[in-house]
Amino acid sequence: MDDSGKSRSRGPWTVAEARAIHDLPLTELLHRAQSEHRRHHPPNAVQLCTLLSVKTGGCPEDCAYCPQSARHQTGMEAESLLPVDVVLEKARLAKQQGATRFCMGAAWRNARNGTQFDQVLQMVRGVRELGLEACATLGMIGDDQARQLADAGLTAYNHNLDTSQEFYGEIISTRSFQERLDTIKRVSESGISVCSGGIIGMGESVGDRLGMLVTLANLEPPPESVPINALVPVPGTPLAERPPVDALELVRMCATARMMIPTAMVRLSAGRTEMTREAQLLCFQAGANSIFFGDKLLTTGNPDTHADLALMRDAGLEPLVPFAERPQSSDSDTNDASTSASSVQFVSGADDSSHRSHKVSNAIVS
Repeated sequence: MDDSGKSRSRGPWTVAEARAIHDLPLTELLHRAQSEHRRHHPPNAVQLCTLLSVKTGGCPEDCAYCPQSARHQTGMEAESLLPVDVVLEKARLAKQQGATRFCMGAAWRNARNGTQFDQVLQMVRGVRELGLEACATLGMIGDDQARQLADAGLTAYNHNLDTSQEFYGEIISTRSFQERLDTIKRVSESGISVCSGGIIGMGESVGDRLGMLVTLANLEPPPESVPINALVPVPGTPLAERPPVDALELVRMCATARMMIPTAMVRLSAGRTEMTREAQLLCFQAGANSIFFGDKLLTTGNPDTHADLALMRDAGLEPLVPFAERPQSSDSDTNDASTSASSVQFVSGADDSSHRSHKVSNAIVS
C-alpha cells in the first residue's frame, strides 16, 4: 500500500509498513480500510458464524488464556466428544437462527485417528448436507487427516497464531509457533481454506500484534478468514487479571487486518460482550465483516442472537451467503450487497421492552 492508500504490487509485508497503517489518524484509517473493503466485499454484508465446542476441557496444552487447559484451575471438567446427532441438531438450530457457517471446536492438542476423528468427519458431512459452511478446529493435524477433512467437505480449518512469534513463548510452551505454521501449511495444501488470527490484550506490544498480522499476510495464500479476538480473562488462568482491551484498539486491529489482507473475512470474535453497539459498528466500518453468532464461544459468553440481529437490523446490515454461493467478481468491480447477501426479515412486534423480536428468513442458506 503506498502513501495514498492505493493498492500496489508488493513484496512481503514488514512490521514497519504495518505500523505506518495502524498508527494513521483513526478517521483516515477507517476511510482507507472501508475503501479497501469495498473493493473486495459487499459493503453491507456480515457473515454469521456459530461456534460449538464439540469436545470441552481436559486439553494438555498450557495456553495462558484458555480455561480448557487441564493445567489451569478454572473448575472446568473434561467432557466427552458430543454425539454426532447432537451436533447436527445444534447446526440445524444455528441455520434456523441465521448462521451460514458452523464451526466445531475440540479441546485437543492434536487430532488422533480412530473413532473420534471418524465422528468428526461425520459431523462435517452432516453440516455440509444442511447447506452450511463447515469449519473445524481440532489442534494439530497431519497430511492424511487434512485430506480426509477435505474429502468430507470441510470449508475451513481454524488454527490461530495467537500472537507474534517473539511474544508467543510468553503465552504457550507446549506447542511451538512453527508447529502452528506447519498445520496451517497442511490445511492449505489439502485445499481447505485457512482461518487464522489471534488475541490482543495478553500483555503483548502493538509491535507483537502487527507481527502476527505480518506473518498471516505473508502466507501464500493468505488466510480466508482472520479472527480478531480481545482477551476474555477467565478466573483460574494466568491471564485472569489482565485489564480489558480498549475498543479502539480492536477497531485499529480490524482496520489494519483489512488493509493488509484485503480479500479475507475479518472476523470480530471474542470480546464482543464488553463492546457497545457503537464500538461494534466502528469495527464493521473498519472492515470487519464476520462475527460469531450465538450466546457462547466454546466456553465464554457472546452476545445473544436477538441482540446481534437487532444490531444488524438497526444498522441496515445483511447476512452474507455461504462462500460457495457468492458471485465471483473482479477486484475492480464494485460489489453490490443486494446480489451478494441474502435477505433478512426483521419482524417488529409489541413487547414489554424496547427490544423487538426478529426472524431470519430460511432463504439465507438455501
